[in-house]
Amino acid sequence: MLRRAACLVRAGAGAVLALACVTAAALPSTFEPTVGSALLCRSQLDNAYFHSYLTTAFGPAYKHEAGAYWFKLDGTLWGKPVKEIMVSDDTSELVFVAAVTDSKPEELAEAIRSSAGIRHRAVDASPYPLRVSNPGSVIAYQNDKSKIYCARYKPLPPAP
Repeated sequence: MLRRAACLVRAGAGAVLALACVTAAALPSTFEPTVGSALLCRSQLDNAYFHSYLTTAFGPAYKHEAGAYWFKLDGTLWGKPVKEIMVSDDTSELVFVAAVTDSKPEELAEAIRSSAGIRHRAVDASPYPLRVSNPGSVIAYQNDKSKIYCARYKPLPPAP
């Protein structure tokens, strides 16, 4: 009986350890350089690439609406928590990557400036201004959170 209990404890501990390893491995080491660079408009935007990357890293999108695939995750960018990433589908004339963070726009802008050296300046003096960087990334208010995105017009198809 004692031997059986010890086996059950070991099996339970193994399951907890396996679950911890799966959770810890959920965020790939390439996440911040890959997705962060795209959000800052520092890399080429290819929605098929980002859809594939996010699906491989986090599983299938949890919803597909408003011209985008939405992925849930538990990660950080520039030291700020990120809960959702969106990537455009092919119905829009724009290609974009976006993220919702659990921080205010001014906090996110400061974190990006401190870690990546890119400044996002308010475009007007309104209470909820968009903040835009020179490369073209935008930080917008999303209720009490921030949404950061980079959007570009789709390239023309190759000439026949």
